[in-house]
Amino acid sequence: MRTGIVVLSLLVALQASAQLEHEVTGYVWPADQKVLQKLDEWQDLKFGLLMHWGAYSQWGIVESWSICPEDYGWCERKKGSAPNDYFTYKKEYENLKLSFNPVGFEPERWAEAAARAGMKYVVFTTKHHDGFCMFDSQYTDYKITDPACPFHVNPRANVTKEIFNAFRAKGLWAGAYFSKPDWHSEFYWDPYFPPLDRNVNYDPELYPEKWEQFVQFTHNQIMELMSDYGKIDILWLDGGWVSRKSAEQVKNSYTHRSEGVSSGFLKNRTVNQDIRMDELAAKAREKQPGLIVVDRAVEGPNQNYLTPENTVPQTMLPYPWESCIIAGGGWSWVPDARFMTPRQAIHLLVDIVAKGGNLLYNIAPGPDGKWPEGAFTLLEAMGKWIDVNGEAIYATRATAPYKSENICFTRQKNSTTTYAIYLPAEGEGRLPAEIIIDGKTPAPNARLQLLGAPGNLKWVKTASGCKVLIPKNLQDNPPCREAWTIRISAVI
Repeated sequence: MRTGIVVLSLLVALQASAQLEHEVTGYVWPADQKVLQKLDEWQDLKFGLLMHWGAYSQWGIVESWSICPEDYGWCERKKGSAPNDYFTYKKEYENLKLSFNPVGFEPERWAEAAARAGMKYVVFTTKHHDGFCMFDSQYTDYKITDPACPFHVNPRANVTKEIFNAFRAKGLWAGAYFSKPDWHSEFYWDPYFPPLDRNVNYDPELYPEKWEQFVQFTHNQIMELMSDYGKIDILWLDGGWVSRKSAEQVKNSYTHRSEGVSSGFLKNRTVNQDIRMDELAAKAREKQPGLIVVDRAVEGPNQNYLTPENTVPQTMLPYPWESCIIAGGGWSWVPDARFMTPRQAIHLLVDIVAKGGNLLYNIAPGPDGKWPEGAFTLLEAMGKWIDVNGEAIYATRATAPYKSENICFTRQKNSTTTYAIYLPAEGEGRLPAEIIIDGKTPAPNARLQLLGAPGNLKWVKTASGCKVLIPKNLQDNPPCREAWTIRISAVI
């Protein structure tokens, strides 16, 4: 993940039309019927939690990226005793393992808050690009359970297992984020060579034995997660540059650089890094039948859903997708994080669901193992709204037009029941006397109801939809805040 700071204008910025690093077209539907069924169930869930957490949280910096020798302002080195000396900085960064002791770790409180907010699945960073494992891998000592890490004496030191158990106990699916690149592994960044960029720092085709060691290392760690951590529903793989590349792709990359052609965000080489994903996915599904595999930004059958990062597509998409969005601060913990307002967050969720997607909402634990209190406050408000309007969110599908003016539409799966979700403007706290719905015409005998309120609403057919009349008592005392939903029992 890349860092990002949430500002009050985020909801506008999220609509940017530029195609980002993790928004890849050319979706390939999986052939495995169990996976297709699982994907359909996943599309019913709509709302999930993403958590970036690691030893880096102690410095309050962007996860992993400051040890990558690429020049971006958002990952500038500012911590440690010698931020201008790369190798000293990297050593001090990796030594954060020696002081990582999140004794306030409270996964049950997180799981309770997520469940009450209406979240249905969690994706946790078991390992980010820096290679630090938040699970008890036998293939590295760079992990939270290593004797050199003070937290290893805690009975809950294997935090991945504790998190998955706590969230499954609340009925949420478990998803394992795992970084394919590993900047700590000697099989990826060989100590003999200096790192050049985010890629492997040697040519895998010139050193095939070394690359095979990395492939086996990666497969072994993922199979640990698939074998020893209970039911896993999603394997969420980051680091799309670790993938099989054709000779033509590699050649074109070098040609573009020599000609001074910019390749956008990816300011680095294209290197053939075949991790044998087909084989890995098959092995993982032997342990976890129907497993959803998300090989981000790698077009093909192992990218079971797409993951636009910190952005929302401008319109409905015809394949499974999920926007991963920062709730406040950055992907990883930063001091004094400012969170979205409940209205911003709820409108964001509605916009994504109306376009057929899921929202994966990122909240980052701090170095003490606690969430900022602002995260609990935000999720509590979202949960109160979901309690009233959840049927317009879960198990729905996109329906054209997905939006008309400030009204978003969703449709119950396998039904003509449609929902018109009215998004009030900032400062608008009272329902209007009339709501004009364009683009959806109720059937002649349709019943229209305001979710959370008793009785039916009066409505009048118009040339392009209908006009709904809101009684005075509902105008002054709406059943919820931030957005209001009208259920239409049938549309023409």
